[in-house]
Amino acid sequence: MTASDRTRQEKRGPSRFWAIVRYELLWNLRKKKILVVLLVAALLEVLLLALTPALLNIIGEAVTQNPDYVVSTSIPGYITFFFGMVIVMNSISGEFESGTVVPLLAKPVSRTTVFLGKLAAALLTLIPAYVLLFVIQVVGGSVVYGPQGHLYLVPLTIAGAVASTLVWMAIVLAIGSATKSSVLAAVVSVAIYFGLSFASGIISGFQGQSWVLTYLPGGGNTGYLIPTATASPSLSSISVSTGPDGIASALTTFVLYPSYYVAFAMLNISSIGSSGSLTSPTLTVISTQPLWYVLLTAVGVALGYIVVFLLIAWFALRRTQISE
Repeated sequence: MTASDRTRQEKRGPSRFWAIVRYELLWNLRKKKILVVLLVAALLEVLLLALTPALLNIIGEAVTQNPDYVVSTSIPGYITFFFGMVIVMNSISGEFESGTVVPLLAKPVSRTTVFLGKLAAALLTLIPAYVLLFVIQVVGGSVVYGPQGHLYLVPLTIAGAVASTLVWMAIVLAIGSATKSSVLAAVVSVAIYFGLSFASGIISGFQGQSWVLTYLPGGGNTGYLIPTATASPSLSSISVSTGPDGIASALTTFVLYPSYYVAFAMLNISSIGSSGSLTSPTLTVISTQPLWYVLLTAVGVALGYIVVFLLIAWFALRRTQISE
């Protein structure tokens, strides 16, 4: 191969990659996938903004000003799961179901390039959804709760939300690539999500066992932010989620409170006081960890899931036999 041939080959690589990205984005547009994701993101955020004022109005109370509404409102786990599932549930399996996989893989493009192009297109679909969600959150939060502070953290929050969603995208991609079925990818991923959510409620009820939740997909264990390792948390303390779904809130919390700790505690719903009456719920601290360690663990666990399941999806696509 001559030098000019190698140069042309090197130029073809990126052009083929972006051709796959454009192909996938057009596929998403035809399937109205991008529109659905953006619409759901907008509706969810509007509902979240309207819910609290509506409830306060029912009981006759006024909405109090909250300049930290935007930075203190975490992305619910069901949003990261829903976005991840909807965007990639038929990204690869849909090609097999529609028969378009034959002409796609017959092109002079490696399957690795096809896989990476589809993943990049999924991210380009996901990021605008989160940008729209946070634009509505900033505008709506300013209208409902007054001027908002720490808005410089919004891009960091979006990055954390994208990382959390990538975990579910990787899981759904792996299922879809292995089964070649969009329905199975959706059903199995929904079963995993709700199964883990149900199991988390049971596991967290046993003292000393809730640490397992940190290493499972989802919100993980819940801790309370404290200024020192020996401080006592209260029910009004800022909560911190340790799982992959909590990366966004952990990131912003770490920027604001870099030297703080997270206390993991068991809730005592009722206890008997000296007079024989029931006292208010209290927290019994089980363990404490530096906030930076909690954040690093969540990122590491998320990265592990992303790498493992993307490799499974890639390997399944590479090993698939295509017949005319």
